Amino acid sequence: MTDTFQSAGAVAANVVDRWSWWLQALKGKFGPIHDGEPNQGYYRVRRKDGPWEPVAIWQEEDGTWLAYRNGKEVRADDIWTWVCRNPISFEAYEKAMAGGGFDDEPKQATIGDNSGDADPFDALRIEYEGEAELAREFLKAEVKSQADADKAGIWSKRLADISKRADGEREREKAPHLQASRAVDDKWRPLVGDAKDMATSLKRHVEPFLIAQKRAEEARARAAAEEAARLRREVDAAAAAAHAGPQVDEKAEAERAELVRQAQEAEKAAEVQNATAGRTGARVALRTDKRAKIVDFDACLAALKDRPEVIELVQSLANRAVKSGFALAGVEVELVEKVA
Repeated sequence: MTDTFQSAGAVAANVVDRWSWWLQALKGKFGPIHDGEPNQGYYRVRRKDGPWEPVAIWQEEDGTWLAYRNGKEVRADDIWTWVCRNPISFEAYEKAMAGGGFDDEPKQATIGDNSGDADPFDALRIEYEGEAELAREFLKAEVKSQADADKAGIWSKRLADISKRADGEREREKAPHLQASRAVDDKWRPLVGDAKDMATSLKRHVEPFLIAQKRAEEARARAAAEEAARLRREVDAAAAAAHAGPQVDEKAEAERAELVRQAQEAEKAAEVQNATAGRTGARVALRTDKRAKIVDFDACLAALKDRPEVIELVQSLANRAVKSGFALAGVEVELVEKVA
């Protein structure tokens, strides 16, 4: 009888010992970890960017190791190092196996049974609306625990993945239209471009002539302005002579009126006419544009330094310098924490 009790005790001790590593790991006390040497227990693992999957590992009486990942048999020694740092309780394992997921992971949106028959846009829209509805509820409450923070990170990844897949479908759907559009562009580009270039060349070709014509016109206008000024002086002199005596000299007054007419015509002729070529509807003319010629860069920069576009440009250049490790006068390195 004593041997029987001793044997039962040894078996019980052996069973407890098999679970001891896992039981301690649940408390955060991890024992030695060796590649290919699993320990019996319940764990979880995830593929990159995928959800957690429950894993069970145990040893049979004959020493054979068995392991199941999400209900599918795998090699215990292969999966061990991937799961050893993620022990879970038996209750969590059974809940996950029943489709209930894990408490520290956000709920998976329920997608309609017929969503697989929908086109990619409708399928992704249904998936997004399901995830977004759950996420909106989550956003109503403050993040107060690491589990909440983990959920936010996972949800963010899920929604970013939906965005990425949607963008891929958009590109795929757009591709044939884009190719057709490019074919149309390729067909017409030479004719459009060549005709435009030739039109520009003709304008540039006539430009020196029109500039010379305008300079001649400006010289003529200056001469007309000088003649008008001279006639105005004669008009003033004639007016003074006509009113010099007790009575107005009618002859002198008539001469003054004629001088006024000549002066007006000279002033009208002093207006510079633009040099043009062609005809109405197909006219080429010189155009004068204003362009800044910076003669004092520092003074100009000081005058423009408060403009929003200048501030934005300087900020962008300063950010680039800081990220490159380049020391810049008047700039301090500021560390800004943000979620990536």
